[in-house]
Amino acid sequence: MPFTAKETEINGNKVSYFDEGHSDLPVVFLHGFPFDKHMWEPQLETLKESYRVIAYDVRGHGSSGAGTAEFTISQFANDFILFLDALRIPQAVVCGLSMGGYIALHAIEKAPERFAALILSDTQCFADTDAAREKRKKAIDAIREKGLAPYAEESVKNLFAPASHIDRPEAVDHIRHTIARGSDDNVTKTLMALAGRKDTCHVLPSVTCPVLILVG
Repeated sequence: MPFTAKETEINGNKVSYFDEGHSDLPVVFLHGFPFDKHMWEPQLETLKESYRVIAYDVRGHGSSGAGTAEFTISQFANDFILFLDALRIPQAVVCGLSMGGYIALHAIEKAPERFAALILSDTQCFADTDAAREKRKKAIDAIREKGLAPYAEESVKNLFAPASHIDRPEAVDHIRHTIARGSDDNVTKTLMALAGRKDTCHVLPSVTCPVLILVG
């Protein structure tokens, strides 16, 4: 079933989110790039009967505003901490996928006391390599020249196994549409943020809350 989006403000910037279920300790989901909160709907649907589950749109994604601050992973982490403040959540289980994991690692360095547990899914603590940064630069140039549709088409080739294009065409089409309907400017700014993010591997030894790492 579709969820009803709610809104709050962080420093005057609109943030759109889903907030379902009830529990003393909420689970907050951080989406990957270039997606939005809707990617977590199956998890919200499954868990809402037992937990309070929250998924929000990162700055410049989905229905959240882009604001005036520079796009950096550190800024996204600041936004996340302020989002918890806005919802009066002192502590949460935090689950981040890909870019969401980068945000979570930056946030736990800034405010470890806000994390009851951490789930890192298909993410890494390393900064981009020179080759990865060059790949993102080429993607930025291509988007500026041709728009998001070709980028969306290329993305689904990388995101889905060949069999999925045959067996799950509706899922492929959904992701293609999600990427293509984004803002060219916000996507390129986020690509620059991803390319410029710092290494957070030094954070891992200091994490004291329970951690689950998922790959696959």
